[in-house]
Amino acid sequence: MSSLRILLIGNGGREHALAWKLSQSPRVSTVYAVPGNGGTASCPKVVNVASVSADDYPGLVEFSRLNNVSLVVPGPEAPLVDGIEGFFRQAGIPCFGPSKEAAQLEGSKTFSKDFMRRYNVPTAAYENFANFHDAVKYVDRVSHDVVIKATGLAAGKGVILPKTKQEAKDALKQIMVDKAFGSAGDEVVIEELLVGDELSILTFCDGYTIRSLPPAQDHKRIFDGDQGPNTGGMGCYAPTNIASKDLIERIDKEILEPTILGMRREKQPFRGVLFTGLMITSSGPKVLEYNVRFGDPETQTVLPLLSADTDLAEVMLACSEGYLDNFHLKVEPKFSATVVVAAGGYPGAYAKGTSMTVLSPPSGCHIFHAGTRFAGEQLQSAGGRVIAITSVGDSLRAAVDACYAALSEKVIQFEGMFFRKDIAHRAFRASSTKAMTYAQAGVDIQAGNDFVEKIKKAVGSTKRPGADAEIGGFGGELDLSQCGYPNAPILVGAIDGVGTKLMIAQAMKKHDTVGVDLVAMNVNDLIVQGATPLMFLDYYGCSKLDLPSAAAFVEGVAEGCRQSGCALVGGETAEMPGMYQGEDYDAAGCAVGAVTTGSRLPRRHDMTEGDVLLGLGSVGVHSNGFSLVRRIVQSAGLTYDSQAPWDASKTVGESLLTPTRIYVRSLLPVIADIKGLAHITGGGLIENVPRMLPEALAAEIVYGSWDVPLVFQWLKQAGNVDPTEMCRTFNAGIGMVIAVDASKADSVQQRLSPSEKVYRIGRLVHRSQETGGCAIHSLGLWA
Repeated sequence: MSSLRILLIGNGGREHALAWKLSQSPRVSTVYAVPGNGGTASCPKVVNVASVSADDYPGLVEFSRLNNVSLVVPGPEAPLVDGIEGFFRQAGIPCFGPSKEAAQLEGSKTFSKDFMRRYNVPTAAYENFANFHDAVKYVDRVSHDVVIKATGLAAGKGVILPKTKQEAKDALKQIMVDKAFGSAGDEVVIEELLVGDELSILTFCDGYTIRSLPPAQDHKRIFDGDQGPNTGGMGCYAPTNIASKDLIERIDKEILEPTILGMRREKQPFRGVLFTGLMITSSGPKVLEYNVRFGDPETQTVLPLLSADTDLAEVMLACSEGYLDNFHLKVEPKFSATVVVAAGGYPGAYAKGTSMTVLSPPSGCHIFHAGTRFAGEQLQSAGGRVIAITSVGDSLRAAVDACYAALSEKVIQFEGMFFRKDIAHRAFRASSTKAMTYAQAGVDIQAGNDFVEKIKKAVGSTKRPGADAEIGGFGGELDLSQCGYPNAPILVGAIDGVGTKLMIAQAMKKHDTVGVDLVAMNVNDLIVQGATPLMFLDYYGCSKLDLPSAAAFVEGVAEGCRQSGCALVGGETAEMPGMYQGEDYDAAGCAVGAVTTGSRLPRRHDMTEGDVLLGLGSVGVHSNGFSLVRRIVQSAGLTYDSQAPWDASKTVGESLLTPTRIYVRSLLPVIADIKGLAHITGGGLIENVPRMLPEALAAEIVYGSWDVPLVFQWLKQAGNVDPTEMCRTFNAGIGMVIAVDASKADSVQQRLSPSEKVYRIGRLVHRSQETGGCAIHSLGLWA
């Protein structure tokens, strides 16, 4: 067989991975990378070429003729959408990629959505718009959440997920009127927002035959936990645990085969690699988008899974020349993971030209350069996503751990480098059988957050003078001065329940303490808004009213009201045999308080870097996380009558029924010196503290700066609960967090100390990629 000389176009991590794999082919003698990067510069058989530009297509053709190039591989989408394949077809040089017409699958969102409609490829409901005002009217008309996409190429930034109708309209103005993405925004597609798990499929095609690589899952968001703005991709893993054999067969039958058949019927057979981004919804797989080239970082993840005797160059030639049916991709039965290392500030402004040190990775790991270059002998950063490390292992855990182990050994070093610490977290969350989580216990905090986002539009439609009709804070407000009552205060309302802690009360036949819990959960939410609790109403639903237990419960409610200084003014008792069984009951409560305009909390406009965070100690688990608590107790083989492992003086049930601490009387005397309060309930420290902060600030909290009740140490160990999950599910020993000016922190702490355990737990800092909304340091101190 004749040797192959390959022209590879591009300079990213995808191109380095392609060069790395192509250079392993025994048929390949040379890979010319135009322009290449710092990684391809040191790759065997690869030569970086600076004498011709990547967008000079006639020049690339001439270079290929002079250097006897036998296969051209465009990496990015832009050359393919521009029609580079046609230049080489006319020159008689095979090009691995679709024609300009077929590349419209990525180049035009309008074309691709209309194409899917024509050939019954499942996708989200959508409409195309070239007129801004028509697009705005459509947003007003639809009831579902939307995704807005600039129809042309926008460097991966032309997809916006608005949370409200107003955000959607602002996005349309940004794209269509302000031309934030240039001509790419001349037309937009407004799609229904799909919900589910995403996965990506890379499929080799010759116009007739398809051969797919293992399904992968990308991580687009910049921060851990899939938070923050979208990026080009911060990491990836493959294969995904959601991609069962049945699902893959369904994707082939319902999506990939109709796509390839449809392109032939359009008289533009697709040749090259088709990247299909999918959402696996409750009704099956649906297409989010097509790309007409290898994905990044999916390529770095899946190519190492190809067996050594699968020749990528041969596969590409087979696609280009129409005989892919002769090939069967051989994939190793292993797992691959990729962690992308980015420049500080990405996806916003970031530094370039930063000196880098890259060492040889451990066995089984590969380093793929993206935004790098050589300045003489010195390797430097040259982009936002700078470099990545990929590892292959016998298990996904092994692959991921190998990546992070290599990074901890500083195989990659440069100033300001940043990477996510949770690549493949969705796979581990779904497959874990040992480490317990709140979600496994039946409670998904993120689902609750998503629900709040889902109903915000309906809530917003009820807006009236004096009420902003928004949700997501600790309580609701009504400014009576705007409702026809001049100089009246602001009413603040809070409603909550006790949750599954009631099941322990029912098992122990001890009902008074959960009555206190009911009041505490509500009045603590009032005080965080600066309001003084005034009155309380309760609701008690049961199968059949049992007077002793109901009376004990209400006595507890009354005790909570006495502790918080509010009046128990009414309630409702409902017997519903068809709703509840046996002695089961449920309870909810509503507290109402008042605050003057000048005393409202939080005072976000007053908060600044360096403000001190004080924590008021909790007296145990309080009233959140009990679905997980009950599961851990059961798995440990304990009953509620067993001696508590964390407190020999009490049974498990007695200790867990310790009522939630009420902080109202302690906080009211110092409220004028406080900038913000956070009641640590569902979501723990991680999600509750950021709710009181302005966008520009984050909470930096040092775990271990307070006395952690022993019950939390036991729950952590007995349930093998991840430290972050502990701080997201439970209060971890802090029931209330206070933001206060540093100059007043000592005074506030002294005035609170007679009645509360007060700790300095952290400070406010500038929000950055590293902190997100709340960074908790020293979590490794969990025993």
